[in-house]
Amino acid sequence: MSLLQNYYLGCPIWANKDWTGTLFAPKAKPKDYLKQYARVFNTVEGSNTFYALPGTEQVLRWKSDTPTHFRFSFKLPQTITHVYKLRHVQQELTRFFMAMEPLLERIGVFFIQLPPTFNKKSLPALAAFIKELPHDLTYALEVRHLDFYQNDDTETALNSLLQQSGINRALFDTATLHALPPADAHIVAAQRKKTKMPPRLLATAQNPFLRFVGHALPQQNAQRLTQIAQTAAQWLAEGKHPYLFMHTPGDEFAPQTCRFFHQLLLQCRPATPVGSIAPFAGEQSSEPNEQMSLF
Repeated sequence: MSLLQNYYLGCPIWANKDWTGTLFAPKAKPKDYLKQYARVFNTVEGSNTFYALPGTEQVLRWKSDTPTHFRFSFKLPQTITHVYKLRHVQQELTRFFMAMEPLLERIGVFFIQLPPTFNKKSLPALAAFIKELPHDLTYALEVRHLDFYQNDDTETALNSLLQQSGINRALFDTATLHALPPADAHIVAAQRKKTKMPPRLLATAQNPFLRFVGHALPQQNAQRLTQIAQTAAQWLAEGKHPYLFMHTPGDEFAPQTCRFFHQLLLQCRPATPVGSIAPFAGEQSSEPNEQMSLF
């Protein structure tokens, strides 16, 4: 089981064959991925539900493959956020939460990712939508339109709405990624897919939610990750329990970036214990892995 405490740290996915021999054991099969992932990390993003609702059998398998302290952060379906743009979606919301009901005790935050077209004119629709959400669950909401990044009345209105509703503002931290030269196909693809957003480090509720995207080599992210670690330590001191996700181009080195971040957080001497990162299954193998010596 994960040894992390008082905050949640993980990757954007749990099933990446490139992690075989590092995070996963050398002979790990796809059916082993989630179990081995959850022995190290205590949360994961869940984009699966953005594209399609899972069946009951699949949901129960996710539950059985994870320990009781593990928390998924599943996205709301794109039909709700991108197709209907939060309007007239009560039936879709009901279908989604019914599908996820067997797994509710393992879900930490429901992730509401809004499309780039969702601008300040849509704030009334957002306010109405929030009233339709079940009030006993935890949410994080990500906005990508620049209307909400101007340090003005519009951004203040958004943050106030989220604070009053107990919803976390999801922070998409991509400046480090977009500062990289387009040196390989993974970087180019990531820069094309992941929007460049003005950096923000703020909390509107009890579970600050941040997704960082950076260099494949963890140390190359030290400057920004140190700032994030210092902020996370402050959140912990305030009694908050943040959710932090580490992305890299292609995500091959996302687990190592998580581990590097945890080391930086420990250096901040947080007032609240944060535990430790369990050994990666691939590193416990008798087979040497020279690549891991880099980290």
